Amino acid sequence: MIASVRGRVASLAPDGAVIEVGGVGLAVACTPATLAALRLGEDARLATSLVVREDSLTLYGFADDDAKQLFELLQTASGVGPRLAQAVLAVHAPDVVRRAIVSGDVTTLTRVPGIGKKGAERLILELRDRVGPVGSGDATAPGVVAGVAWSDQVRQALVGLGWTAGQADQAVGAVAAELDGQPAPAVPVLLKRAIQLLGRVR
Repeated sequence: MIASVRGRVASLAPDGAVIEVGGVGLAVACTPATLAALRLGEDARLATSLVVREDSLTLYGFADDDAKQLFELLQTASGVGPRLAQAVLAVHAPDVVRRAIVSGDVTTLTRVPGIGKKGAERLILELRDRVGPVGSGDATAPGVVAGVAWSDQVRQALVGLGWTAGQADQAVGAVAAELDGQPAPAVPVLLKRAIQLLGRVR
């Protein structure tokens, strides 16, 4: 198990980063919030979880051990794989997820793409007694990650990926105009749309 990596950020992409450790570049899948804190050419430390499949080895990276532990716990629930567990953490901060599970808040959990009402109820049933202590504070509203508005999350991620602040502001403004006051979807969806608007569809 690779529990963490520390090294220079060699490259950034919408869905992950390459961290150079001892001359080896490790591809790490990350949420937009985690990517937003990384800077090209600078050193970074990520808590990591290695997911082993018959045909692949995928390293998932997190800003701290708390998020990593919740990522691994979520996968112990029926029907939850690493991609869905990462999607949960892309939409909500760890404490928000724990609070939703403990309090039986189906609405908060179904804000995650891929989780319907039955899936949320199953998460609550299977994990309620295992999520650990819940921090204080209000649950995160739609379009907010770890207390930061989606617009700030997307803007920071775009700048981290190499666009200028002006280009990032322009893309965020265009995405906001498309929403036209409607509830914002998950941050990864918004980030992908912003990149498309900037003319770099991956």
